[in-house]
Amino acid sequence: MITRRDVLSAAAAAFAAGHISPWALAQPIARTAHILTGFTPGLQDGLARLVAGQMSGYAETIVVETRPGAAGRIAVEAVKNADADGSAMLFSPLGFMMFFPHVYKTLRYHPRDFTPVSTVASTPTLLTVGPMVPVDVKTLADFVAWCRANPKHATFGSPGAGTSLHFLGAMLGRSAGFDFLHVPYQGGGAIQDLVKGVIAATVMPIGSALGLVQSGDLRALATTGPRRSPFVPAVPTVREAGYPSLEDLTWFAFFVPAKTPAPIVDKLNTAIQAALRTDEVKAGMAKLAVEPDAIAMEDFALLIASESDRWKAIVQATGFVPTD
Repeated sequence: MITRRDVLSAAAAAFAAGHISPWALAQPIARTAHILTGFTPGLQDGLARLVAGQMSGYAETIVVETRPGAAGRIAVEAVKNADADGSAMLFSPLGFMMFFPHVYKTLRYHPRDFTPVSTVASTPTLLTVGPMVPVDVKTLADFVAWCRANPKHATFGSPGAGTSLHFLGAMLGRSAGFDFLHVPYQGGGAIQDLVKGVIAATVMPIGSALGLVQSGDLRALATTGPRRSPFVPAVPTVREAGYPSLEDLTWFAFFVPAKTPAPIVDKLNTAIQAALRTDEVKAGMAKLAVEPDAIAMEDFALLIASESDRWKAIVQATGFVPTD
């Protein structure tokens, strides 16, 4: 079975070599193209607009629309039901396809309703602690020992119950043998309470706490990527810290309705790969604390299937009950 490491290695080689589909239509598609995102303006919306701004050869006009609601599912359903002519795209975390099927009782879509076009970026998760945790806690091992000794304070915040970040925190508690109490938040509330000392830790995308870590207001103990992040190079990975099962990346990617003709999918993929190689996109991603990460289409679908199996096992192991 293909693994995350296999895909990452192959993708890195292809991206560095500049391998993109040689096929492209001479003219942009006639209709205005719409890119739908599932959350209010933030990282996902910013990434979509950044890439769309360098995809002028795909369509004469590209509009990025936020369709928040139902944890992003409204946007997914809208693209599923859109015309399969290349004019509607979904830009989302891969979790919408590989994770949601395991945390919701019913979904009005299935991953097979979409054609995966390309990933564009990835980011590891950052385990960060705040002023509730003593300053002599400097490593993940120190933090685990402190949580065991202070079970009433062993708390972590995430963007919400049933998210992958929730389960990463739960996995840490299970792996290290302590009760790690989850406190769900919306928006940036978790980071705000972490700074105030209301909770001990957060499990959030690296960009959420990067400025506060750099200023010294918060302490980053580990990242979940397969290698150290260039944004916090002094922070070890979870594998280095002794918890390889927590290794994880959040990918952001483009999808189109399943029946979109292959020539249009090829054209879109070519436009995305070209955009990712521009200085504007590279610089913009650095500001958002994400890294360009393009996975070839033939590996992309395999990655979704492999990650779906992995997350299914994780969700079941935690005893989480799927919700509506």
